[in-house]
Amino acid sequence: MQYIRLRSRGSSVSFLQELLGKIGYQIPSSGYFGAETEAAVKDFQMKHQLVVDGEVGVKTWTLLFDKTKPAEVFGEIFLGEQDLIDFGNRYQVDLAAVKAVNEVESSGKGFLVDGRPKILFEGHVFWRQLKARGINPEEYANSSNNTVLYKSFTRKHYLGGAREFDRLEQAARISPNPIFREAALASASWGSYQVMGFHAIPLGYSSVQQFVDEMHKHERNHLEVFGRYILKHGCLAYLQSKNWAKFAACYNGPAYAQNKYDEKMAKAYLKFSKQN
Repeated sequence: MQYIRLRSRGSSVSFLQELLGKIGYQIPSSGYFGAETEAAVKDFQMKHQLVVDGEVGVKTWTLLFDKTKPAEVFGEIFLGEQDLIDFGNRYQVDLAAVKAVNEVESSGKGFLVDGRPKILFEGHVFWRQLKARGINPEEYANSSNNTVLYKSFTRKHYLGGAREFDRLEQAARISPNPIFREAALASASWGSYQVMGFHAIPLGYSSVQQFVDEMHKHERNHLEVFGRYILKHGCLAYLQSKNWAKFAACYNGPAYAQNKYDEKMAKAYLKFSKQN
């Protein structure tokens, strides 16, 4: 595992935060190694007779794995080489391009350490999903629900990791009406490629619940919905032609350039092209 410390960023930090969360540390799974994460690491190191430096190297990773047993959870749910080869053949995409987009667009891995798929719950989408189902969200917007039901986009209520499921469940329980659970499931992005639940039926799933059930099975199912999405929304042709800017704009939206998705995919493609 990657050596990480204060001010590190990325998927290894998110994974660390998930592991710490599993053993009781209430820290956001933000992907940023801030003061809260450092304090949790130091506390873990102190309790397990390690050098208390707040830095996560081989020894700290080893003990964290021993205490959380993530491998036992994951089992056979990760993508393999053959899955990417099959995807490339099915959609007529160069394998190096498949690997590039998988590396950049996936969230590192599609499952939490507790075996559930990664999600991010969007309260502003929940607002719209309730309205689309004939329910006035303003009737339910109050101080007890304001972290899961709000009119405009904000990042401030994100908790990350397993705690996003707490937010989803809070939204679903606002009312016993089953429409609320369906709307809540539709208002989260799911799995490795973070496809929103409201895309389920347009992408060929019989219901939002069936889509969610598929997301719980295997990263292969996450790749399947990714393929359906880029085919339906016209992104596939850009991937086939390796037009990274247009693919990123299609898949990530107009703000793609801020995160340099196109540059990252072009760089990853060159790397994987040399390997094949």
